[in-house]
Amino acid sequence: MQLPDQQRAELVVELLDSLPPVELGQARSDADWLAEIDRRARAAQAGVPGVAWEEARKQVLDRLPKR
Repeated sequence: MQLPDQQRAELVVELLDSLPPVELGQARSDADWLAEIDRRARAAQAGVPGVAWEEARKQVLDRLPKR
């Protein structure tokens, strides 16, 4: 979170553009996303530790197609 807002926004756009198209049946509804956000917020407020950045990054990279 050390990047300025504009650079972070540009990074988000680049990351989203790099994803493959969503296949039918894989898309989440707004209600699904709100439920997930609520679940994670409650867990954080309860003191449940989140995933460390290094682990989260590894999980994301492992899911991306290998070049």
